[in-house]
Amino acid sequence: MATAAHCLTCFEALDAHLESRKPLSLGEIESSYALYTSSLSSPASKAPQPPALRRLAADATDSSSSSSSSSSPSSTTASTPATSISSLSLGTVTSAPLFVTWNTLSPGGGSGSDVSLRGCIGTFEAQPLSTGLPEYATISALHDTRFPPVTKRDLPRLQAAVTLLTDFEDADDAYDWDIGTHGIRLSFSDAGRRYGATYLPDVAAEQGWTKDEALYSLVRKAGWAGGRSGWKALDLKITRYQGRKASLDYPEFKKWREWLATAQ
Repeated sequence: MATAAHCLTCFEALDAHLESRKPLSLGEIESSYALYTSSLSSPASKAPQPPALRRLAADATDSSSSSSSSSSPSSTTASTPATSISSLSLGTVTSAPLFVTWNTLSPGGGSGSDVSLRGCIGTFEAQPLSTGLPEYATISALHDTRFPPVTKRDLPRLQAAVTLLTDFEDADDAYDWDIGTHGIRLSFSDAGRRYGATYLPDVAAEQGWTKDEALYSLVRKAGWAGGRSGWKALDLKITRYQGRKASLDYPEFKKWREWLATAQ
């Protein structure tokens, strides 16, 4: 469900914000990225460009001239990036609950690199992807209070991940979900205060947690400060959901932007 174009939209929104320029829209990115991938599979034959893409290429040349000529201390990202893309076709979903995650890749980048969380914010309210993706891309990069705001110097080592949420179901109990399949959203009350927090579907599996470990960590994430042995007495309300995720590293965004800027 999530696609590479969705991830490019996140990079485009963040890069445009940091460069004080107008970002391309999701529709423009999807159209140009389809031609870009086609040109990579058939480099000897160049697909004809519609007038709209010629205009995008001209706009990209104007808006990126200052950034493309500058160098970065982390410019080792020229290597082939690791990209994870949903097999579903572009344009199949136009609105969905979504989360945008920014990760920092270990030095060197590329496939198999270690990643560390740099920001993650989203919404359970269905959003038009054309507006929701750029909005939450910038919010999660600049306003996740767990991290300092992302800067231009951070971009070359970033990975953007988009998760579109589906299949929301009330769980029968706190354990009625599967690691690696479901995200969980819990809520509970204690001492007159309400708590709530969520983990996306890939979190528990990536951390190697059991269900007990994931639930306890999520209770703590919600802000509950009780003892480790006391959380099981809480009346947890669990909603489980699934997510379709795509991720893309900065070098692929940079290659697409450079192709767009030089397309004739």
